[in-house]
Amino acid sequence: MNEKNFDIQEYLAKGSENIIKNAIHATLKNPKESIFLAKFIKNSRKATKTRRKYAEEGINIPAFLIASITSKCNLHCIGCYSRANGSSTDNVVKNQLTDNDWEEIFEQSRDLGINYIVLAGGEPLIRKDIIYKAGLFPEILFPVFTNGTMLNEEYFNLMDNNRNIIPVLSIEGNEEITDARRGKGVYKRLMESMNHMKENNLIFGASITVSRNNLDYALSDEFISGLYANGCKVLFLIEYVPIDNNTTGLTITDEERDSLLNRIVLLREKYDDMLFMSFPGDEKESGGCLAAGRGFFHINSHGGAEPCPASPYSDINVKETSVLEALNSNLFKSLRSNGLLLDHQGGCVLFEHEKDVQNLLK
Repeated sequence: MNEKNFDIQEYLAKGSENIIKNAIHATLKNPKESIFLAKFIKNSRKATKTRRKYAEEGINIPAFLIASITSKCNLHCIGCYSRANGSSTDNVVKNQLTDNDWEEIFEQSRDLGINYIVLAGGEPLIRKDIIYKAGLFPEILFPVFTNGTMLNEEYFNLMDNNRNIIPVLSIEGNEEITDARRGKGVYKRLMESMNHMKENNLIFGASITVSRNNLDYALSDEFISGLYANGCKVLFLIEYVPIDNNTTGLTITDEERDSLLNRIVLLREKYDDMLFMSFPGDEKESGGCLAAGRGFFHINSHGGAEPCPASPYSDINVKETSVLEALNSNLFKSLRSNGLLLDHQGGCVLFEHEKDVQNLLK
């Protein structure tokens, strides 16, 4: 793959199909599962055609929606951006979307050709009602970004019966690094869940917040080969977003980012049956930030349509409008047309241009 012309959505679509085909091969003894996986490939191609049809009419529909289905979280991870900006709390905040609200969003998204909906939070597994709703939409792949502490037999059974719901476990590295940020015992819980899912042929992924504290280990053969051996099929490497000026020193440098991107190229070649996603690094290689509907967008737990979780600003709410109208909000259209998203030097564009985004709202 030529990284100078890297198309992140094409890579994800083809990579997902490859993983699913391998899963079909590994589960031929389970006809029910094989039929579902084959249908998903067919539906994924249908969604691509739907998005292209909208594109012919001058309407850009992204393949991805990030859905923060709750603001409540049961952990207090050090340096958490979501807690710092108020997106994550200890308690349930009033006026959050109901499970029926999210079901309507999922239905509209499916009809638009959006076939990847990331379920985030807070801790998304707190909203069991919404996770069950996701099972009603086998045409959509739902990666669930979870800290893993709430995975239990009920969830494993749900994911076994609804293979479109794929847990993505947040991990920082080895036990010492993970527990130092997320709390004692978290790493052990993650390993137990990974072992259970491997033994039961459940597809899962992992997500690591990359900072200057763990970059070397995150890119090490020990870490990557360990995840691969445990059955991990997708690894998201997400650069740390500082919570204030005092934590900007944790963000990786341009030189370290180049090293990260070069390493990912090699990993993609070595592990061709595993997906490696890097944010915002892959966006830079794809020609600019993919937020505000260029490649994805975000709906928060109250229904506000935002460019990205790292840019919690909104001028429209899906409680009062449709998903299609939200994608064409004044804020989104301004961000897509003013060139700001294309000014991608490596870090998080919207975080670096936060005042510009605020001015657009005014």
